[in-house]
Amino acid sequence: MTISAEPIIYGLIFIGVLVLVEGLYLTVFGRSISLNNRVNRRLEMLDKSGNREEVMEKLRKEMRQHLKARKVPLYSILSNKAQKAAIAFSPRQLVMLMGALSLLAFVGLSVGTETSVPVRALVSIVMGVGGIFTWISMKASKRMTLMEEQLPDAIELMVRSLRVGHPFSSAIGIVATEVSDPLATEFGIIADEATYGRDMGEALKDMAERLDMQDLRFLAVAVTIQQQSGGNLAEILAGLAKVIRARFRLFRRVKAITAEAKWSGKFLSGFPIFALVGIQLLKPDYYDKSMDHPLFIPATIAVGTFLVLNLIVMRALVNIKV
Repeated sequence: MTISAEPIIYGLIFIGVLVLVEGLYLTVFGRSISLNNRVNRRLEMLDKSGNREEVMEKLRKEMRQHLKARKVPLYSILSNKAQKAAIAFSPRQLVMLMGALSLLAFVGLSVGTETSVPVRALVSIVMGVGGIFTWISMKASKRMTLMEEQLPDAIELMVRSLRVGHPFSSAIGIVATEVSDPLATEFGIIADEATYGRDMGEALKDMAERLDMQDLRFLAVAVTIQQQSGGNLAEILAGLAKVIRARFRLFRRVKAITAEAKWSGKFLSGFPIFALVGIQLLKPDYYDKSMDHPLFIPATIAVGTFLVLNLIVMRALVNIKV
């Protein structure tokens, strides 16, 4: 019995693509861009340059550059996730990375496998583009999750600052200094913009729309209404923090309840693929006779379609909005 190593090589090359992108990202922009870093990136940049306006413009450019690329046909698929992940690479650099990684994957497949050139080229492109998409998706998911967890604590810190007599702009500045990334840098930009005269409510609304966070929209609306009609902002924000925490608890509860259905859908769709890979590893010639049958390709397409539909249907059933 011979075991084919090609599927393993494919997987290792794809993992290598992800590791290479992450390593290059940290090398170019420094360790401070990592969400695990204790010192937020804005403070580290201010410590190095000392020019607040220069740092603010650089961070704003990074955070807005993906919005401008939404009209690009292929890149528009990535622009929303890249925006949420605040990827510092420009759209042009990401496209160049896709090409470079596809080329590296092609070289790796040429060295490690004996598949035909068209197949290697297709798989290389999928790995290059898919690797960037997977990396950006992981970054966006991690960043948005952290921000959702940090927001109630940040609002409560604002409430305490307001109650001891600080103005709201100072409360935003305290949040930008005391909390960690990713929320610290976002609020730091708002604090800097307010210093140069931008309306605080407008800046919060812009950030909420850019990140597509409902809780941030609530915060922007609360601040805007208080600016227009007055009232005790500390009490308003304290109530908002309680609402956000309650929504977060409810979301976690819904997530726990629907976890079984989600993983059932993933398992039912993934098991045939894992079984196929296992059979190919243990007995590469197992499907040789079946491949000669005229219904083999239509049947394969039908099975793949049903697997994708299973994922879509299961996701729609458990996609409960909180």
